[in-house]
Amino acid sequence: MNTSTISSYVIGGVDTHKDIHVAAIVNDSNQVLSSEYFPATRHGYKEMLKWMSSFGKISRVGIECSGTYGLGLLRYMQSSGIEVLEVTAPDKVDRRKRGKDDTIDAENAAHAAYSKLRTVTPKTRDGMVESLRILKGCRKTAMAARTVALQMIRTSIVSSPDEIRDTLRHMTRMTLIRTLASSRPDLTAYKNISSAYRIVFKSLARRYLELHDEIADLDKMISSIVDMLAPELIEQKAVGYESAAQLLITLGDNPERLNSESSFAALCGVSPIPASSGKTNRHRLNRGGDRAANSALHIIAIGRLRTEQRSKDYIKKRTADGLSKMEAIRCLKRYIAREIYYLLKNRNALINSIQITT
Repeated sequence: MNTSTISSYVIGGVDTHKDIHVAAIVNDSNQVLSSEYFPATRHGYKEMLKWMSSFGKISRVGIECSGTYGLGLLRYMQSSGIEVLEVTAPDKVDRRKRGKDDTIDAENAAHAAYSKLRTVTPKTRDGMVESLRILKGCRKTAMAARTVALQMIRTSIVSSPDEIRDTLRHMTRMTLIRTLASSRPDLTAYKNISSAYRIVFKSLARRYLELHDEIADLDKMISSIVDMLAPELIEQKAVGYESAAQLLITLGDNPERLNSESSFAALCGVSPIPASSGKTNRHRLNRGGDRAANSALHIIAIGRLRTEQRSKDYIKKRTADGLSKMEAIRCLKRYIAREIYYLLKNRNALINSIQITT
């Protein structure tokens, strides 16, 4: 290697994909030194780190999609003691000028890590919050599949033969499901329309019940983790396990990456966005951030408006000041985010000290 390319420190950038990662390296003057392709395997990660180190001491590495395709690389880099930044978005001006390919994206990631622009500290994804995330994701898909199964049963009843429709159309949901699941259609008569409907109804009903049991099992696991990580959160007014789980997931296993409660509010999409002009001084709703966390805060806010006098009085006061109801609710969500942030921050030391037991 040419010794002139060796710098006092270097910074890497990686454009991640399912099977191949593209890495680029810049020196301490933000000049591109080289780029290379590596397989998305543990051996590939090792070779990438060795290749980057050959140019000098690695200061930090910027990785795109560190929560999906780049998650394995993120974990490997962190275990090797390398500072990792997540590159959040490409430079649109640069992309319009230079175009796009994997090498350019890797170089842009390295430039972003060098300047620390368009970068954030990624979630570590190595604790119980990550377990909570994948369990909740599984529950979400099971809920969707269960809903589809019920919708198919309802719509099929409408078009079923009269002798079937008349016996099923007025049943309540669970009575209908259990009646269909316990039926015994003739599986050999599937060419007959009535028999085909009965076979389909039984299949859909059994699927619904299996998903129903699966969701119940996942709910127990999710509630157990939430109770272990943040029992005080569940004790707050209008905070259920679904909302608490989502807020824990948004905060992540390393909440110290957020510098303040305003950072958490911005992450949840409840921080005020200035929308002033001339003599008009106002703020608008934030359409960015984690929309799932924003939804969780909205559910909590609506629940408190129904059950808590303090929240009712606050909304009344803000609407009297000239805010619309949606703007007032946005302000309420901002206060709830602050309350939850400090509650979870106080639990951070205990969360990190909890050992995962089997």
